[in-house]
Amino acid sequence: MAVKKAKYLTALFVKSAKQGRHSDKLNNLYLQVDKSGLKSWIFRYSSHGKRREMGLGRLENLTLEEARRKASSLYQQIKDTPGYDPIAERQQEQVKSRLELNAVKTFSVCAEEFIDLKRCEWTNPKHAQQWANTLKTYAYPVIGDIALKNITTEHIKQLLKPIWQTKTETATRVRNRIEQVLNYSLANKYHEGENVARWRGHLDKILPKPSKIAIVKHHPALPYKQIHIFMGELRSHKSMSAFALEFLILTGARTGAVINAQWTEIDFEGKLWIVPATAGRKIKKVHEVPLNKRAMELLNHLYEQRINDFIFAGQTKAGGLSNAAMDKLLQKTMNYPQYTIHGFRSCFRDWIGEETDTPNHVAEMALAHTIKNAAEAAYRRGDLMEKRRVLMNKWLEYINKPIPEGDVVAFKKTVSN
Repeated sequence: MAVKKAKYLTALFVKSAKQGRHSDKLNNLYLQVDKSGLKSWIFRYSSHGKRREMGLGRLENLTLEEARRKASSLYQQIKDTPGYDPIAERQQEQVKSRLELNAVKTFSVCAEEFIDLKRCEWTNPKHAQQWANTLKTYAYPVIGDIALKNITTEHIKQLLKPIWQTKTETATRVRNRIEQVLNYSLANKYHEGENVARWRGHLDKILPKPSKIAIVKHHPALPYKQIHIFMGELRSHKSMSAFALEFLILTGARTGAVINAQWTEIDFEGKLWIVPATAGRKIKKVHEVPLNKRAMELLNHLYEQRINDFIFAGQTKAGGLSNAAMDKLLQKTMNYPQYTIHGFRSCFRDWIGEETDTPNHVAEMALAHTIKNAAEAAYRRGDLMEKRRVLMNKWLEYINKPIPEGDVVAFKKTVSN
C-alpha cells in the first residue's frame, strides 16, 4: 500500500482521509485506511534487521494524540532497550494472560465449552440437554465452581458415592462425562497432570464395579397373550401417540426409530420401512422393516394428514413426537403404569418364541439385534426379508384374531395393498 506524503497529520485530515497509508512523520506512526473506509493506526519499526508493523488500534478507539503518545513510548523503548521487540512482548503478555485465565477456569465453564464443541457431533439434539442436566445435578454442586487444576480424586468420590449404589447407571454416566470434560481440559492445557475421573487403573480401585452392584431390571412387558385386549383398547384412541404406539407394536421397533421416522424412509410400493443408522435409533446399519397390512393402513391415513417430514408429528410444526409421548399414553391415559414402551419388544419376542417355529436368527433380525453367535450369524447372508414379512403378517393375525371386527379402526387407503 502506497504511503501518502504529508507534513503532519491533523485531526481534520484524519477525519477526511481516503484509502491508503498516511505518514504522521512522527515516531514512525501511520494512519491506514482500507477499502471499506476503516481507519486504524500502524507503528513501524525494525527488529533484528527486519521491518515490522504493529497495530495500535482503530481510530474510533484511539485519537490522533493518543496514537502519537503510544507510538512515541514504543519508539523510546526500542531506542533505549537493545533487542526490544514490542510485538514479541505483546504476544508474551497475551500468552501469560491466557495461562492465568486457564489457571482459574472452572469445571462448569470447561464443561459448557465441551458441550458446545460436541453439539454438532450428536445426532440426537437431546444429548446436549442430557449432558448439561446430569452435570448440573450431580457434578456442579461439588466441582462446578472449582478451578480445573484444583479438582482432586476426593472431589470425584464425594459427588459419586451418594449415587454409586442407588443410581448406578446414572452415576456411571456422570463419571464418564466428567472424565471426557477433564480430557478436553488436559488436551487444551487448561490444567496438567492426570485425569482424576478415569475409571481404569484409578477409580476402579476405589469404587465397586457397577456390574457387581447394579440390579438389572428388564423392561416390564405386557404378557403377549394379553396383546389382543390391549390393542383393542389402544385402537380406541385416535391420538398421534396412539398411532405411534400401535406402529411400534406392529413393527417390533424401538422408540427412537418410531419417533424419528420420516416419510422419506417409507417405500409405499415395496411396503418397507427403511430405518437409517443413527445414534438416536440405536442401530449400526440400515434396517429394513417389512410392513404388514395394518401398518400400511396407519401410514396411508397419516400421510393424508401430514404437516411436516415426521410420520408421527409432534406439537411443533417442524418436529416429531417427544420421547415421553407414548409413555404418557400408556401409563397415564391408558392406566398401565406397570409396563414400559420398550417392553413391547419383549412381548413380540416372547410371542415368537412361544407361538411360532421361527428360527432364532430370523427373530433377532426382525428386532434389529446383532447376532453374536458365529454359527447363527453365518445364516444372515441376506436380510431374510420374505421370512420376516411372513413373520410380521402372522404377528398381525395373532393380534387381530380375538378382536371383534367393529372394534378395529378403519382408515381410508391411499396406496393399494
